[in-house]
Parts: sequence; structure tokens; C-alpha cells
Amino acid sequence: MKFSLVVYGAPHASQSAATALRFARALLAQGHQLYRVFFYGDGVHNGSALSAPPQDEADTICGWQALQRAHGLDLVVCIAAAQRRGLLSESEARRLEKPAANLADGFELAGLGQLTDATANSDRVVTFG
Repeated sequence: MKFSLVVYGAPHASQSAATALRFARALLAQGHQLYRVFFYGDGVHNGSALSAPPQDEADTICGWQALQRAHGLDLVVCIAAAQRRGLLSESEARRLEKPAANLADGFELAGLGQLTDATANSDRVVTFG
């Protein structure tokens, strides 16, 4: 079965991102396909390269990155929600004339069309947040 996930929660504010990560690992382990993970609203903070959780907490962002490298996942951060929250890729930082970028490796900025595409091309869409 082909799944897509939508994550609305920031990694530091709720358990939704960590739960989504555990769900993603479990469905891949069971042989399902993960078409796309779409981060929306405060969920875009999952794509921040500047996040630094305390040593006694799980690093959800590194978890997403490891899963992306292992399985070639499509980790999409909503560009409009990201810009509102100060999360920028290098190209967006240049375009907006900002001094720095902070989108983590393995994540990409894209619009809501990618969420629509995920919905159309997945058997199930599961939301967290």
C-alpha cells in the first residue's frame, strides 16, 4: 500500500512529528511505500537545520534525514508556511534577499500542489498534528 503523511506539529511543541516518524518507520518495515511526507503549518520546523534539541531528547529532524537517506523519501516543506516562519532554502534566501538559509539537508520547499499530488497518488494519507 502507498502512503503519504502530513505533519502539522513542530518537533519541539508536540509528539505529532515523533509519532509520524515512528509510523513511517513501521510502515516501511512492513513493506509499504511512503510516497511523500508533507510538512505544513508549524510542522515546517521539522525541516530546520538550526534545531538543537537537548541531549536527553530524540532528534526528530535527524531521524527524518536518516530515513530519507535510507529510503530516498520525498520530504516536502510547504514553502508559504516555511517563509512565514523564517525557514528558507538557499535559493529562497537569495531571492528574498535574506542573509542566510536554514533548510536542513534532505528536505525541499514546494507548494500545496505537492500535497495534492500526494493525495492523488497515495492509497492512504495520514495526518499528524
